[in-house]
Order: sequence, then structure tokens, then C-alpha cells
Amino acid sequence: MAHYRASESKREQFRRYLEKSGVLDTITSVLVALYEENDKPDNALDFIKLQLDATGPESADAEALRMELADLQQKCNLLMGENKELRNRLMQYEPSPEEGPAE
Repeated sequence: MAHYRASESKREQFRRYLEKSGVLDTITSVLVALYEENDKPDNALDFIKLQLDATGPESADAEALRMELADLQQKCNLLMGENKELRNRLMQYEPSPEEGPAE
């Protein structure tokens, strides 16, 4: 009997965790949307995935990744410009292949 209560306690803790984090509300709203669909989709799982993707709050991780991407793109552009400038400067000191080797 003690084992049953321990697992029931863990189950109740998990339920509270899901409720507190908003998972239960989100899943409920997605299932209600599926229930209220006049033309039921052929693939309910795809419908749920699509709804969860559309209704999910923007995660902090996704926003951090977007900012990091923008930062890295800016750095890449700066490095590309620097690379081009350095190549142009290098061309001043190296003879072109048409001129042949210097003697």
C-alpha cells in the first residue's frame, strides 16, 4: 500500500508541474481546437503538432539563438570585408600569373 501512495504522490507532483508550467492548458486548448474543427483533419497528430508549434510561447532559447545568429552574421560580414581588403593589399605585392616569376 505504501508503494501505491508513493507513486500517487509522484503522479500528483507531476500533474502540478504540468499545470504550473502551462502544459495542461496548452494541450487542452489544442484538443478543444481539434474537437471544434468542422472538417476533421486526416492526420490528427499533424494537426496537434501544427497547433502546438503555432500556440507555443517564444522560448528564451529561440530568442537567444536568433540574437547569436544576427551577431555571427555581422561578424562574418566584417570578416568577409576584411578578407577582401587584405586580398587587394596582397595583390599589390605579388605579381600576377601573367607577369611571370620575378628574377
